[in-house]
Amino acid sequence: MIEDKLLIWRFKRGSTDALQSIYEKYVAYLVTLATALLNDVNAAEDIVHDFFVSFAQSAEKLKLEGNLKCYLATCVLNRARDKIRAERRKPAPLDQADSLSASEKGPESSALAGERQRQLIHAMAQLPYEQREVVILHLKGQMMFRQIAKAQNLSVNTVMSRYRYGLDKLRSLLNHEATK
Repeated sequence: MIEDKLLIWRFKRGSTDALQSIYEKYVAYLVTLATALLNDVNAAEDIVHDFFVSFAQSAEKLKLEGNLKCYLATCVLNRARDKIRAERRKPAPLDQADSLSASEKGPESSALAGERQRQLIHAMAQLPYEQREVVILHLKGQMMFRQIAKAQNLSVNTVMSRYRYGLDKLRSLLNHEATK
């Protein structure tokens, strides 16, 4: 986007207003992505804020040619991966960052939406990490397959396969859960 290119240009020349604009434009998106991968809102917020601190300090060294949103998502994704590796725990996917909304107000519809969200969280946690990451980046992160492939240093076909296999497994898991 031209707006992002202008923000980066201004940021590289020391504009704190440009940094603030970048932060305000993308912080919610980045926290949602990190939360979906870590299943911990506080840890996700810490990662995003730590990233922006280092990003602010790297203005002079920044060599960004492509899409700012993808660059930021890749950086936060890498930090989330590092945290997962450091803690040696299996991450769960979605949590309170986004919830499924009920079509009607009231306790019954809220309970139903809560149950659907629980089933989705449980099913996402059962996906292999590589598939879960692609599904989250594509659906929640709104990244194109070629952007995900570039960020993960994979072929587009590999990314598309992981996405397809992930969705197939989710359908299977959720259908199995519905028949219980």
